[in-house]
Amino acid sequence: MASAVCALLAAVSAASAAPAAAEPGRTEAGYPSSSPVTSVISTVVTRDIPLPPTALPHPPACDQLSYLRWRSASGPSESAAADRILVAQPGIFEGAGAFDSVARNTVALAARFGIHLEFWALDRRSNCLEDHTGTRAALAAGDLDTATNYYFRGAEVEGRRFAGYADGAATDWLRDQGLAQTLRDQYDLLRLELPDQRLRQRKLLCGGHSLGGFVTGYFAGWDFDGNPATTDDAGYHQCGGWFALDTVIRVGLGLRGIDLPAIPPALAGGVENLSLQLDTALPVLRLPAVINPETTNLLALAGLAARLAPDGVNDLVSRLPDNPNITLTLRTLLSQNAAAFLTGSPDARTLTAGNEAVLGALLDDNSQPLGFLQASTGFVTGGPIGPKDFPLPDTVARGPLGFGGFGDAPKVSPTRHAPDTVYRWLDWDEVTPGTSPYTNPGSEVTSIAQLARTLCEPPLDFTEWYFPSRIAFDLQQTTAPSITAHHLHPEGVNALPMLTLQGSGGIPLPDSGSPLDTRIELAGYNHLDLVTADPDSRRDGSPEPVSARLVEFATR
Repeated sequence: MASAVCALLAAVSAASAAPAAAEPGRTEAGYPSSSPVTSVISTVVTRDIPLPPTALPHPPACDQLSYLRWRSASGPSESAAADRILVAQPGIFEGAGAFDSVARNTVALAARFGIHLEFWALDRRSNCLEDHTGTRAALAAGDLDTATNYYFRGAEVEGRRFAGYADGAATDWLRDQGLAQTLRDQYDLLRLELPDQRLRQRKLLCGGHSLGGFVTGYFAGWDFDGNPATTDDAGYHQCGGWFALDTVIRVGLGLRGIDLPAIPPALAGGVENLSLQLDTALPVLRLPAVINPETTNLLALAGLAARLAPDGVNDLVSRLPDNPNITLTLRTLLSQNAAAFLTGSPDARTLTAGNEAVLGALLDDNSQPLGFLQASTGFVTGGPIGPKDFPLPDTVARGPLGFGGFGDAPKVSPTRHAPDTVYRWLDWDEVTPGTSPYTNPGSEVTSIAQLARTLCEPPLDFTEWYFPSRIAFDLQQTTAPSITAHHLHPEGVNALPMLTLQGSGGIPLPDSGSPLDTRIELAGYNHLDLVTADPDSRRDGSPEPVSARLVEFATR
């Protein structure tokens, strides 16, 4: 990495710039953070970028786009003067706040070499429907009840009461927020922030995490004016390279070793019409339990409880509402076996656990069954544990029949539900070779304390309440008429250097197929670790590999 940094230093003059004057239609504001990485300035940027006149009725706030911006405190204040800018698309059910740790780590590491990087994390327009009043007020007051009373019990906060989770007519407009609008939003935002197309192509590196990589794959080949003869507007002429964080930059979904076939063009129009009907009926991707707006907000509240009182016991669990969604979600995620899931005995609410242990149970790779929700955050302690065989036996989930969708870590569950047994959490750096046969120090890379912080502190949150179904429908329809009308440059994704970083326990992914791709597997990393890993996760003192590889890539 040092040689690449030296080469860039010889070629780039990083002159500091004076703060820009206020621009109509644009706001930028700093926000408080308890991150230990204090050399990075974080702000939230919001721009007025209205939806087209044909859009269905929507709140005024949804005519804005926002992103989180991280930059070095020792670097220039204007983005145009930065050496490089990494622009990231979030994954499914993921907001801009998910990138807080990797952004801070990358910007801070680059600054050590005299390189001034910026990191921008984009937020989807649908997040304008979220209400973070309770979380923000609870952080300011240092009081969890402020949030739980607001979301669960109708309490008033700052003159406002929680109106509930949007549904029905309030979400109808999201049926038009598919791939085309998502790509247009990124393009419009980048053009406004950096009006010079040649500067964008030289400075920007575009990519994403999880589903964000596939979105970027389409962005690369998208033609925004619909005229293939004019390429200044093409996606691959907005960026100088691509980066993938436990994802792949390509068009069309697929699994490792399995490429899902494209729909024949003769059938594509009919399939697209069917998907539009489904999208009209279900504009927000949600399930009766586990994945829906209430449960994604629940993850933020679990982070809030662990952030405010890491040593507290059952603070969130004791305040949870008793409704079918929460009950079924807890059973699905925390049941040790099928019998416990079916009978509800023992009840997960009767387990005595610290706030960090509750968060670990929800997201750690040794507990969370779904691979796309896993991070390697440490291990449970304080009481007996046993193998967890639900929703699949561990040998099946981690075998070929699991298709890599359940992570690579063995699953365990606390086995004693009693007031005198309090389960606690060992953070990633407290795991030693003798901690448990189910884990080892090399496979723990994310701090539970910092994961708690990123779940609740950034003003654009980690978890996404309202993911538009249309995006999921569009991504596989490579031959649909609405896609082929603008995806006119399939060569664009292979025209630029690419960096693909994948976790050894991450989601199964195909190759990008690009001859310019550098693909690296990171041992011990699960899906979320690519954006949440601790800067000191390599215990030998070497730099955290995601941020180190991004810095190296940015300085080529």
